[in-house]
Amino acid sequence: MTNKYEAAMIFTVANGEEATLALKEKFNDLIAKNGTIENVNEWGKRRLAYLINDEAEGYYVFFEFESEPTFPAELERIAKITDGVLRIMVIKK
Repeated sequence: MTNKYEAAMIFTVANGEEATLALKEKFNDLIAKNGTIENVNEWGKRRLAYLINDEAEGYYVFFEFESEPTFPAELERIAKITDGVLRIMVIKK
């Protein structure tokens, strides 16, 4: 049984554009390996509403995917230990 999810991720822009795009590809590949990606919506670099780790800007990416119910917790765990990820939120659609 699979469910539909949306993951909102904010990456740091302090490490440069190449590092930000590498993070996006890393999580794109991780989600594709464990589920089916339906849509990737890149908002790009935006000003944050408040400082996160003393940073005022972040790179926003939204992944819509379908996966097993156990995968979103694993995705959040991996994101939280990955350098360059400021925030992640996964919701069930």
